[in-house]
Amino acid sequence: MYELREHTADIAVEATGETLGDAFAAAADGMAAAMCEDVPANGERFELAETATSRDRLLYDYLDTLIYERDVRGVLPVDNTATVTETADGYQLTASARGVPLRDVHARDLKAVTYSEMEIAETRDGWRAYVVFDV
Repeated sequence: MYELREHTADIAVEATGETLGDAFAAAADGMAAAMCEDVPANGERFELAETATSRDRLLYDYLDTLIYERDVRGVLPVDNTATVTETADGYQLTASARGVPLRDVHARDLKAVTYSEMEIAETRDGWRAYVVFDV
């Protein structure tokens, strides 16, 4: 679950999930919603993996990789799934997304993910992630 939040000249996503991976995937879905409101059902799934020494860095790298995939593959990553595991060196993420061809959507530009006000917290109901995007 995610909610788009107004944030001065940028846009923010507040995402929640039962697990840390669910919250990360919800943040990615929120990022996609910030770019496009109506998403067709087509597109092929692709997988990705990230590792990082902190949860903040992992979320940043994950969302940055999805933006990179958008630019390189020419797809909007939607229907995101993610699993986060803690390792001896930090954290590992395995994820997948359905890549909808950009030619099939009317997408707004979203330039980058930022560390500005980024927050990841465990809650009574699971996890919450807050992230700001440069538009």
